[in-house]
Amino acid sequence: MLNFEEELAKFKPSLELKDTEETIKNTPLVDVTDILARILKDATDKE
Repeated sequence: MLNFEEELAKFKPSLELKDTEETIKNTPLVDVTDILARILKDATDKE
């Protein structure tokens, strides 16, 4: 059986995970509405 206290004591967070978290926080999110608005804008600019 697992000893959870022992396993928690061994735990060390991954450095890559921290880097990934910062990257996600600093990246602007684009959703479907943003994409559709950009497509519409590009289509109307070409006319």
